[in-house]
Amino acid sequence: MKIGIAQINPTVGDLSGNCTRLLEAYRELVDAGADLVLAPELATCGYPPRDLLFKSRFVSDAEDALDSLASKTGTVPLVTGTVIHEDGACYNAAAWCENGAIETLARKSLLPTYDVFDETRYFKPAPAPTVHQWKGLKFGLTICEDIWAQSNLPDTAHYQADPLKELEGANLDYLLNLSASPWQAGKAGQREALVRAAAERCNCPVIYCNAVGGNDELIFDGGSIVHDPQRGILAGLASFQTENAVIDLPQTETAHISPHYNPVGMAAIHQALVLGLRDYAHKCGFERVLLGLSGGIDSAVVCALAAEAMGPKNVIGIALPSAISSEHSRSDAADLAQRLGIQFHEIPISETVASAEQALQPLFKDLPADVTEENLQARARGLLLMALSNKYGALLLTTGNKSEIAVGYCTLYGDMCGGLAVISDLPKMKVYALARHLNAEREQIPVNTIEKPPSAELRPDQADSASLPPYPVLDGILQLYVEEGRSRAEIVEAGYERETVDAIVRLVDLNEYKRKQAAPGLKTTPLAFGVGRRIPIVQKYVN
Repeated sequence: MKIGIAQINPTVGDLSGNCTRLLEAYRELVDAGADLVLAPELATCGYPPRDLLFKSRFVSDAEDALDSLASKTGTVPLVTGTVIHEDGACYNAAAWCENGAIETLARKSLLPTYDVFDETRYFKPAPAPTVHQWKGLKFGLTICEDIWAQSNLPDTAHYQADPLKELEGANLDYLLNLSASPWQAGKAGQREALVRAAAERCNCPVIYCNAVGGNDELIFDGGSIVHDPQRGILAGLASFQTENAVIDLPQTETAHISPHYNPVGMAAIHQALVLGLRDYAHKCGFERVLLGLSGGIDSAVVCALAAEAMGPKNVIGIALPSAISSEHSRSDAADLAQRLGIQFHEIPISETVASAEQALQPLFKDLPADVTEENLQARARGLLLMALSNKYGALLLTTGNKSEIAVGYCTLYGDMCGGLAVISDLPKMKVYALARHLNAEREQIPVNTIEKPPSAELRPDQADSASLPPYPVLDGILQLYVEEGRSRAEIVEAGYERETVDAIVRLVDLNEYKRKQAAPGLKTTPLAFGVGRRIPIVQKYVN
């Protein structure tokens, strides 16, 4: 049995484009000898379609697109993810298409509602998984969450059904799983364990086809797997890349493992952010990106990622020095631009800031100077960068990291301006680690940028350490409070000083309003700021 895996990169809502990608992959795999072709979850409409499903014609248009796609299939079946409407309900479904028609529709049983998922808002669950018989063989048809064991799910995920339990006694020849599983650091290994467990429980090979690409905040890494209960992994497709592959299951003696399968650590984060940035820009219609270069570590890392994702000629770096900007900040920004080969310009903001101060002087004259004057600099930069973004039609990238965004160490309508926050889910210490990773083969980021003390440079001799605890301490507290949901008492028990914990927790809670107005950011951790974290702005709970 030769299984063709179509690991494609769908775009949400691009019904004709997605079906074209599916048809091209299908024909390529059929030409390569596939007996059956498997595609990802909701491949016809993209994942997650969210409230597009509530538009009056979206589902019927998706069904029409599927019918058209199915009409172009031959004797080799195409099993693809899609959305269907039956008896007044929508289903996340798998369509078995063959000989110009849809032969079987299988529906997803387990609908996740934790983290970034909200599938019960849109879909109805199937009462049981589907088994399809073809040429004397029995295929179990499952969709993503259907093979996730309860022990591997968050505490907030509780299902009454276990689709694999119902399939264990079905004497399956093959178990197919269509997936659109968003990536986060460490998830690839977790998926391998799940697929292995499913193969062992059903005592048959599992063919797991995962989507690849970026859609909004989510990054899908591909990394499709074929696992045999006796022989282990027989195939591992590329991560963070499209790939089509034919796996001859009975004859396979050596594993088909892509050299790009399952990167780990900073290599995975690097590839994920490049893919997420490129797809966000291109799928939104941008060919160029723009960002402010401060000479600091955050903007340098974002700029290096942008140059790789978009090509250096499509990246515009702007230095915006003020009257108090250090000479090393200006020279480091210029050095970075030269190393990366991007477009580079410098626009001093001293006169813009002075003009704003003069306009405000009549109202500010009896009040002491404070952070307001500092933020005028950040907002002057935001004003000019947004103007350049408008004029050039370039996507403005924001450069704040997760540590700073968590505690509000950023300026609303200033350095938070932009259309995509590339490293907003990367804690500060991981930004440094990523910078060193990017420099492993050649010095893209000036060493001085990595080694100098971080500073916002909004007042003379300013250093982050004057306003925040050391970043290793800050990141540790934020890991426990934001991502793990620990209480202050539990964080103190973990070894952090109570005064520091109280201060950081207060800053996180007070700055929820800023994060609600921030640009969407690319998800890399189990819990990112954004769609998966729904903390009220107005709330008084303290724990």
